[in-house]
Amino acid sequence: MNFIKHSELIDEHAFLGASKYAWLRYDEEKLIQTFKNAQAVQRGTELHELAKKCIELKVPLPKTKKTLCMYVNDALHYGLTPEQPLYYSRNCFGTADAISFDEVNRFLRIHDLKTGSKKASIEQLQIYAALFCLEYNQLPDRMFTELRIYQNDEIVVNNPTSDTISEIMRKIVRFDEIIEKIKLEE
Repeated sequence: MNFIKHSELIDEHAFLGASKYAWLRYDEEKLIQTFKNAQAVQRGTELHELAKKCIELKVPLPKTKKTLCMYVNDALHYGLTPEQPLYYSRNCFGTADAISFDEVNRFLRIHDLKTGSKKASIEQLQIYAALFCLEYNQLPDRMFTELRIYQNDEIVVNNPTSDTISEIMRKIVRFDEIIEKIKLEE
């Protein structure tokens, strides 16, 4: 049998694909909701790409109270770097939507763009702050941290304590050790 190659489908996944077989049990309402959720995720990815480009090219957006506009304009105002990976180990890393660190004033700023309606948690940004400290050998008690979530045309600002960030750092280090030990035992 000469199978058709379908090279255009390499690394692609169909919404109604075999590997995501749960749709077999969907009714039409569940199908519609799940598909709309997938579209919202794709839209969020595209908005993040747009925001990154605007920040990289230093293109401000209209001064409105819209989430994307506030996020991009604040990132430009504060000189943030978009989509910055933060790495501790192969077991623990992530990408901050926008980040800066003022070494003179010891000021860490991390902003996160949320495009969904589900209320975001500041813990994600606290983890980014801990990863920053671990990767760049910074002590949380010797700096000031401001975390911002941009969502639903609002900005949530959080200034975590150094104890909060230090505890997350300890947990990352300890959990990474445990995972590495398990890997060695296998």
